[in-house]
Amino acid sequence: MPGHAASGHRARKRFGQHFLADAGVVRAIVDAIAPKDGQHIVEIGPGLAALTDALLERVDAIQAVEIDRDLAARLRRRHSPDRLVLHEADALAFDFAAALPQGAADAGQRLRIVGNLPYNISSPLLVRLLDFRAIVEDQHFMLQKEVVDRIVAAPGGADYGRLSVLMQAYHHCDSLFDVPPGAFDPPPRVDSAVVRMTVRRDRVGEDPAPLQQLLAVAFGQRRKMLRGTLLPWLAQRGVDPAGIEPTARAEEIDVETWRTLAARLAAA
Repeated sequence: MPGHAASGHRARKRFGQHFLADAGVVRAIVDAIAPKDGQHIVEIGPGLAALTDALLERVDAIQAVEIDRDLAARLRRRHSPDRLVLHEADALAFDFAAALPQGAADAGQRLRIVGNLPYNISSPLLVRLLDFRAIVEDQHFMLQKEVVDRIVAAPGGADYGRLSVLMQAYHHCDSLFDVPPGAFDPPPRVDSAVVRMTVRRDRVGEDPAPLQQLLAVAFGQRRKMLRGTLLPWLAQRGVDPAGIEPTARAEEIDVETWRTLAARLAAA
């Protein structure tokens, strides 16, 4: 029946639930993550536990963040708390620092975050996770293919935008493979893809806020030349726009130029 996973749990539209049901895809994701015992793995939205179970075949324990009370109860019945540490919470409000044991960060240990993310929260969640990147090693997410294409896009194309710059400024981003709608129950109306985002360790001290401000101004009217949008805004703040052609548009500016400008804005 549409909207019913084999388990009898009805997928909830408000949580954007599409449960991964293809064993081959699950195996490919776990192979990409290559989890090892002793790592601090946090799964966002375990759902019916297809990925959870596969991860627990490889490692002794993981943590998971689940907003749906019914699914959380099922997960508790299925897995002992010493193997699956469950946080019943909204990932958009969850304190990921709480998932790292005390002293682990001092010992150089970090979180590895994974998940089949609901489409309706993917972009805000990716932005929120920037706040925790000092304690994150990498992220492996299943997302709408269109979102993954935007994350990994190069300058000059229609896919290149705010999300591309913001994610690439602080991560090495790789699109790993596409996943068709038939791999899910219920099938979404769009293709999906798996992305790997490895945190750039040399940039964890940078505050993303100035970059976010710049991108909001520049990409807010992306068809306009920057002389009509960003350059006056920078001038008001006494920021030198060196390296920016007045006739350029936001999508033509590469990530490093955006970072340089953000550093100038922060200093100003």
